[in-house]
Amino acid sequence: MNTMRRAMWTGSWREQMAARLAQDWDIVIVGGGITGAGILLEASRRGLKALLVEQRDFAWGTSSRSSKLVHGGLRYIKEGKLLVTRDSVQERQNLLQEAAGLVDQQSFAFANYRGRKPGRWLFSLGLAMYDLMAGQRSRHYYPADDFLLLAPHIEQAGLNGGMCYNDAKTDDARLVLRVLQEAISAGGVAVNYLAVRQLLRTDGRASGVELADAISGEVHHVHAKVIINATGAWADGLRQQQGSLPKLRPLRGSHLVLPAWRLPVAQAISLMHPKDGRPVFAFPWEGVTLVGTTDLDHNADMRLEAAITPDEVRYLMAALDYQFPQLQLTLDDIIATYAGVRPVIDTGKSDPSKEGRDHAVWLEQGLLTVTGGKLTTFRLIALDALKHVAPLLPHWKNTLQITPIFSQSQALPANAALTTQQRQRLQGHYGRHACSVLAAAQKNELKIIDGTETLWVELRWTARTEAVMHLEDLLLRRTRLGLLLRGGGAEILPRIRAICQPELGWSDARWEAEQTAYLELWRLCYSLPPQEQIEDWRQSPITAP
Repeated sequence: MNTMRRAMWTGSWREQMAARLAQDWDIVIVGGGITGAGILLEASRRGLKALLVEQRDFAWGTSSRSSKLVHGGLRYIKEGKLLVTRDSVQERQNLLQEAAGLVDQQSFAFANYRGRKPGRWLFSLGLAMYDLMAGQRSRHYYPADDFLLLAPHIEQAGLNGGMCYNDAKTDDARLVLRVLQEAISAGGVAVNYLAVRQLLRTDGRASGVELADAISGEVHHVHAKVIINATGAWADGLRQQQGSLPKLRPLRGSHLVLPAWRLPVAQAISLMHPKDGRPVFAFPWEGVTLVGTTDLDHNADMRLEAAITPDEVRYLMAALDYQFPQLQLTLDDIIATYAGVRPVIDTGKSDPSKEGRDHAVWLEQGLLTVTGGKLTTFRLIALDALKHVAPLLPHWKNTLQITPIFSQSQALPANAALTTQQRQRLQGHYGRHACSVLAAAQKNELKIIDGTETLWVELRWTARTEAVMHLEDLLLRRTRLGLLLRGGGAEILPRIRAICQPELGWSDARWEAEQTAYLELWRLCYSLPPQEQIEDWRQSPITAP
């Protein structure tokens, strides 16, 4: 067990875990996204025997396909939800301090044009409240000439000036992995590709789960005092096993990834879409420029990966053309796409964007469902979930006070091969294991993979220690190369294979099968739809509302 705590998932960890599943647990958490990871961490640190199971890979769902922003949510001020904004802003500040190199400050620039909403003074008022809640002043207004120095490629016609303010960004999948790392160090257990086939009941109440291992094919019956359903947009599936009616409205948010040289933005550029007034952004992330997001009802089969639609591509390209007309961006500039499904509580609003983003907790016959909410506030959501299950755990008493998420880790030693920024990034992404990542590097593996901020050694380390069961786990979630490189990184797959195949212990046949499956998945869900299906967004120009 101590070895498992130190090294996360190494060697024959999966076989060892199978033997441990038979014990009785205080809590079984279903769902390996940020909500489930946060609950596992808070429960394990507070003395509970907690198991997390995920039917696919850790962060497979929404938590690897978010907008990558750790933010307070300016929209909540407009909606009058000041307490939600306050909690979000404070959690953003906590994460910036606790996870530097993983959660990083990002400056946002919002241009003020004549006749466009929301207008300088209304926007300034909202930002003033935003800063007040964070205990800082990050906002600054710039006249047009100065603002163009910060955002040189934006539309100049009608520009009065612009406001800059600070929020934060992250690698969402790596954030999940780091939280799981902390949870395992505290005694928690997390297993991917372990699906709940059905709930087990005692006297009509959920008292366990029947689990099917997608890797070994084994079936396990696991018992617990409490079952927590943290499956996000998929939460109604388990709830309906209890006879509960659906409450969720899955909403799809899709994104484009472009080369930084083609859409160069030092600041994050935020604008209101000319079609419907929704916020759209473009910001620098992991060596590329990320553009998003849409907000549409997702009516596709939830068992399949979400993918961007032709209409969504057109919508986002129209926003870019409107804000950056001189760049003349085309579909050929797009490196990759991705789409995530948000868990939003259905209140029947006709406009999906008007649905609230608050989290919800429901206790139904021994099954506690926690869903909704924001990436930024995952710690508060986890503590709220534990507050609701506390009456079901009479032997357990805890004040549920907020404590730091990440423990102090050994600082990386100076290394001539790395810049200060690269060292901080490694420290943030890998925490207590950062020194081991550095020590694992072989010849030329401390060099950056072209077009990204990823070091070659990260592939070696993640393949060795981070529960990679499929090639897609490695390239879409442990690293983000599938989003950052054209063709999902197909051109560098030979070198990736040379580094990772021995670490994974895969045969040549297994590698070839994994590679074929990964490239097909990338084509279906992370590339552009066929271009002939995407109408030219310039044929019907859109004017600002």
